[in-house]
This record gives sequence, structure tokens and C-alpha cells, in this order.
Amino acid sequence: MRDTDDILGILFDKDGTLIDFNRSWLGIITSLARSAAPDAAAARQLVARGGYDWDQQKFLGGSVVAAGTMEDLVDLWHPALDPAERAARIAQYDKATAAQGSSSAVGLVDLHKSLDALAEQGLLLGIATNDSEAGARATAETLGLTGLFHSIIGYDSVARPKPWPDQLALFAARTGLDPRAIAMVGDNTHDLEMAHAAGAGLAIGVLSGNGTREQLAPLADIILNSIADLPALFG
Repeated sequence: MRDTDDILGILFDKDGTLIDFNRSWLGIITSLARSAAPDAAAARQLVARGGYDWDQQKFLGGSVVAAGTMEDLVDLWHPALDPAERAARIAQYDKATAAQGSSSAVGLVDLHKSLDALAEQGLLLGIATNDSEAGARATAETLGLTGLFHSIIGYDSVARPKPWPDQLALFAARTGLDPRAIAMVGDNTHDLEMAHAAGAGLAIGVLSGNGTREQLAPLADIILNSIADLPALFG
């Protein structure tokens, strides 16, 4: 296991890392699909195309909904839109998910306790999500977490979202930390790919979301069950 002593900041993915992905997002994606589809059967198919496995009753790791942005979802569901229509649809979906996401977000077990402990240890905390920045801020506000985070970064806060290095680079710039002093924590491979692309000090996978141990292991320096294990790791 790589040394944690030089880590001064932790950048968290949001969905599947801080909040329960499936409980928080199935209703939102279903609502979007119903607005886009002619009937219930077609909406169900759109949800499945987004990555939801109806048999396993969960979104699959690496799927568009689990790992992509709203731009990716619009391109998947509406590939024939012209640029203006595409931009309008993305804005519509971002607005809907920001409103619905904050009200339906379900925090993972010991979320507040874990983040409070890390903040008390002097670590700078941030969020980097492929959700919109407005959506991430609304969720953090609803869950009472806003004051714990130095920065909240969405896919639309940077030129290139995960797995590109831009979000971690922005967090480093805002905090003044060297990327090698930052640990990236996430439940999907694109979180860990960003960590490596940005030169992060640690890439930490968590099994609380959609990624499996087998998917995360090739990219993770450390794999934990959830962020509840982080205070002991950095204590």
C-alpha cells in the first residue's frame, strides 16, 4: 500500500462514493426517460441503454449513467439532434437533475461522521463529479455537507470531465496543493483514471457504488469498502 503521510487533500466522486447511486438516481433517470419516450416500454429501454440492469436492479459500473456526463446521455438517447437542439436538451436535463437530484439524494452510511473526521484531521476536501456543478452543489446543500468542502467541481466546471485530469488539476490549483498531495476517491474506473492522468498521490477505489473490485483493482492503489474506512487510513 502506498504511503498516506504526504496526502493533504481528498477529492471525492459524488455518486456511489458519497451518496447511494441506485437509490438516488433510478427515479431521476426514469423521469428523464419518460419525458423523452413515447410510452412506458420505450422509457424502460432508454433506462437500460443508460446502463441500468433491470435484473440486477442496479446501474452497471462504467455505463453512461454511472460514469458519463449529461452530454453523454443526451448523445446516447438523442443522437440526431442538431447542435442547438442538443445544447437545449443538455440544459433541460441538467436543470431537471439538479432539482430532482438534490431532493432524492440518499447519503451513504456514516457519511457525515466520515467527512467530519477527515476535516478534523486537517485534510482539504472536494467533490469532482460528472454531474453538473449546480447539481452537485444542490445535493451537498440538501445533505448539509457544503461547509465541509473546499471546492465542488462538476463536469461543466472544466473543459474536459473525467477521465481527463482537468477536475483534479482545478482542485489542486484552487487549494494550492501539489497533485501528489491529493488522493482521489471514487467507485468507477474513470475516477481512478483521472487520478493517474493528473498525477494524484493516491487513487482510492470504493465498493459502495457501481464499480466492482475486479474493475477497480488494476487502477487502484487502495480499495476500501466505503469512505467510512478513510478516517482510519489517514489517522
